[in-house]
Amino acid sequence: MELWQLRTFRAVAENLNFTKASEQLFLTQSAVSHQIKALEEEFGVPLFIRGKRGVKLTDAGKKALVYAEKILDQAEEMRQFVTGREKALAGRVRVAAATQALVYLFAPLFEAFMDEFETVELVFRTTVSTEQTVEDILNGASDVGFASLAVYSPNLEIVELFEDELVLVCGKKHRLAEKAEVSTKNLADERWILFERGASIRRTTDNFFKENKIEPVTALESNDTYFIKIMIEHGLGISLLPAWSVASEIERGELKIVKVKKLNLHRSVAMLSMKGLQPAPIRAFTNFINERKNQLQNLAKL
Repeated sequence: MELWQLRTFRAVAENLNFTKASEQLFLTQSAVSHQIKALEEEFGVPLFIRGKRGVKLTDAGKKALVYAEKILDQAEEMRQFVTGREKALAGRVRVAAATQALVYLFAPLFEAFMDEFETVELVFRTTVSTEQTVEDILNGASDVGFASLAVYSPNLEIVELFEDELVLVCGKKHRLAEKAEVSTKNLADERWILFERGASIRRTTDNFFKENKIEPVTALESNDTYFIKIMIEHGLGISLLPAWSVASEIERGELKIVKVKKLNLHRSVAMLSMKGLQPAPIRAFTNFINERKNQLQNLAKL
């Protein structure tokens, strides 16, 4: 196994096309095919599934890609260090998280990171559930993910960042809006606007229903936080949402938070990445976020 073979493998994996990879590497297509075949023979497993419309990585190929990227990045760092020609930190970090977290909570930190590390590209991928975020990290589709706990995997580095709270939210004209406090019994006949099944917020909400013996009347389900808030504002129902996601609407008086007796719904949110040595751009990003835990905790408060 040689570095040039790994570079070829990475190019094919990124393009999922032998012709495009050969053009990118200035090689003939037969040379690219020969190098991939040699790697597959060395590993003893196929790395790609060939088809008429291109190729896709096998499970073994996805695992190999994670290590190939690490090896190539480390080889480049070693070359620069030994020759004394260190370049500015450069590369790409693929970030996965639920849409509402990307938009409402992490966006200021992402902007600050890009201002400080102008040569590192952040690529964002939205996920609908903690399970999808974890899967993206494990299969190499993303480098870093943000998800609510609990997450269990021996292959993941899990760094707890902050704790947030789910609060009951209604429109300003809703009958609950003017009440100082309500009990869970007052919620039995309400229409609920819920996140779709699989979302971490939905799991927490379903547990709340189960513990309080509430059989919710569902008005609609969506993973679009903005859409949910619009529907609440227009009186279509109530919902449990992270306090930080409604801060602006509460300040403008468009939505109301209703205090519920004995309601204590807290979640821990963590940063996920693969264990082991990571490329320099990923290390820079995870260190940047980890150093700003207090800022995130403050942003998570209403």
